[in-house]
Amino acid sequence: MTAQRTIASEGRLRGIGLHSGEDVEVVFKPAPPDHGMVFVRTDLPGKPAIQSHPDRLCQRMRRTALAEGEVEVHTTEHFLSAAYGLGLDNLVIEINAVELPGMDGSALEFARCLRDAGIVEQDAVRKDFNLQETITIVVGNARLVALPYAEGLKITYTLDDHGGALKGVQMVEVDLDEERFLEDIAPARTFCMAQEVEALRAMGLGKGATYQNTCVYDGERVIDNELRFSDEAARHKMLDLIGDLAHTTRRVNCHIIAMRSGHRENMALVQELNKRIELSERPPHIFNVTDILRMLPHRYPFLLVDKVIDYEPGKYVVGIKNVSISEPYFQGHFPGMPVMPGVLQIEAMAQTGAVLLLSDPKFAGKVPLFMSLDKAKFRRAVYPGDQMRIEVEALRMRTNMSACRARVLVDGHVCSEAEIRSVLTDRPF
Repeated sequence: MTAQRTIASEGRLRGIGLHSGEDVEVVFKPAPPDHGMVFVRTDLPGKPAIQSHPDRLCQRMRRTALAEGEVEVHTTEHFLSAAYGLGLDNLVIEINAVELPGMDGSALEFARCLRDAGIVEQDAVRKDFNLQETITIVVGNARLVALPYAEGLKITYTLDDHGGALKGVQMVEVDLDEERFLEDIAPARTFCMAQEVEALRAMGLGKGATYQNTCVYDGERVIDNELRFSDEAARHKMLDLIGDLAHTTRRVNCHIIAMRSGHRENMALVQELNKRIELSERPPHIFNVTDILRMLPHRYPFLLVDKVIDYEPGKYVVGIKNVSISEPYFQGHFPGMPVMPGVLQIEAMAQTGAVLLLSDPKFAGKVPLFMSLDKAKFRRAVYPGDQMRIEVEALRMRTNMSACRARVLVDGHVCSEAEIRSVLTDRPF
C-alpha cells in the first residue's frame, strides 16, 4: 500500500501567465490527507477555492481550466503534471490571478519548487484505481485508448503531421515514475507552429508567450531556441496528458495510447475514467438475485440476470450475468463449441431493462412483453466463463409501453446491442 503525500513546507513561484500575460505569484502549501488539490484565488473577495475534480473542468482554448460559478483558474496542466509526476496527493495552491505562471513553458520549475519544499508521506493510504475495461475516445483524427494495466501508469504518445506543420513522427513511451518524469517529461516545453502565432494573438491568447518559453516550429527548426529533445513536442503532449489526468478523483493504473490528442480529448478521457472510479466506489450490488426474483416472473433456466450493480431510477441500470457451462442451452449450441445464443443476449438485455422498469412502484403488478426490436447487432461471441455486463438506458417509460437502448459487454468489449420496445400488461400471477 502507498501512503498519501504532501509537501513539508511552503513553496513559492512568480512568473507570467502564458495566455493572460499577467504577473502572478503562486504559493504551494501542505494539506491534510484526503484533501486533494485545491486552488485558492487570493486576489478575489472571500478567497474562493476550487477543488481539482472532473466536475469542475471547463473548455478553454489551448489550456485546461477549472471553474466554480464565476471563479476560474486557468492553465493548471503544467503544475498538476509536476505534482502528479512527483506522487503528490494533497496541496493548497494559492494564486493571485486567473492563470498559473508559465515559467519556462514546461513543468520543470514547478517540480523543482515542490521538491525543494520537501515531499513527505502522510498517515493515510492512497486509493488507486485499476482500470478493468478498455476506454476509447475518438475526436476527428485524435484518439485516446486506455487499457487495463495494473503496474501503474504507462503512456504511449504519438504525434505526427500536426496540421502539416510538424515534420516526421514523434513517439514517446513511458512507464511513469518520479525519476522518468523529472528526466524525460518535466523539461518538455509547450509549443506551437509559426503559422499559428498571428491567429492565437488575435484570439487574445499567448500574451505571455515568448520564443524562450514556447517552442515555435518553423518547418524543421524552432525559432530563436534550441530543442531539449528531438521529440520535445510529443513529450510535452504527454506532460499535458499527465496534468489533465490529475483531475481524476483517484490515481489510475492503466496504459494510455494517445495519438494527436489534446486537452479536449484528455478531458473526455478523464470524465470516462472517473465514471469507472465512481462505479467502483459504490456497493457491490444494488439488487441481488432475491430482489430480482421479487420483480421478475422469470425462473430457472430462463432468469438471465444475476444482480444489478448500478442503477438510477428511470434512467439506467447495469446488470451482471455470469455465463456457466452448466447452462442447458450449451448442450446443443453447439456441441464441441459452446456459444451463447444471440437471442438470449437480447433476452438478458430485456430482463435487465425490466428490472429498471419494475423497480418503479408505479409499474407494480405489470409485466413487459416484447413489442419490437431495432438496431440489433452481434459483434462478438459470448462463451462459458464470461461475465456479461448488461447496460440498459431508458428511452421511454410510459404506463402502457417502454423503450430502452441496451448492450452486452464482456471484458469491456461490446458483444451485442439493440433497442427494445415492450408493451406492459397486467401480471396474471
